[in-house]
Amino acid sequence: MIVLDEEMQKLEERVSSLVGVCRRLKEENHALRAEHRTLTKENAQLAEKTRLARTRIEAIIGKLKALEGRA
Repeated sequence: MIVLDEEMQKLEERVSSLVGVCRRLKEENHALRAEHRTLTKENAQLAEKTRLARTRIEAIIGKLKALEGRA
């Protein structure tokens, strides 16, 4: 009977440990998803800034070429 009690105690400890691991993983997963959303938004904002900068640079190059053609 003592062996069975010891086995049950070990099993309970193992289950308790696994529950703790699951909780930590769930919290980490939640944090990672939030970070992913933030980084995705940031990436979209940077892509838009890049697009606007490219448009402005292309316009400046066009003006410079026009000035060069007049000279």
